[in-house]
This record gives sequence, structure tokens and C-alpha cells, in this order.
Amino acid sequence: MSRITHHLKITGMTCGGCSSRLKSVLTSTSGIFDAEISHQNNSGIIIADSKIETQTIIAVVESAGFGVLD
Repeated sequence: MSRITHHLKITGMTCGGCSSRLKSVLTSTSGIFDAEISHQNNSGIIIADSKIETQTIIAVVESAGFGVLD
């Protein structure tokens, strides 16, 4: 199974609790193996199956109540 790393600029996080919650949501999603989320840098590094498209990950982030910048 091939993996790919996605780098995202995430908006709407205000504290460590936000980043922890988002990491939990992402890593509970099928095909996502790991996520490093930083509310201080408004960023996320997500390691996922290569079959998972970036747009799918963005949809997960948005469904958790956060935004993603291009």
C-alpha cells in the first residue's frame, strides 16, 4: 500500500484542543494513517493511502468545523 503526505493550511483552530480533536477525526478516517496538526502554525501534515485524494481530506477537515486555505 503506497502512502502520500499532504500538507494543508488549516484555519479555525484556536487551541491545542482543536488540533487534538482534528487529529482524532482525521486518524479515525479510513485510509488516513497519521496526522500532525499544529494550531500555532495553522498547519497539518497528513499521511494517507495514495488512493485518498486531497479533496477528500479537505472534506474531513471541513466536516470537523475547520477550513483549509489553498
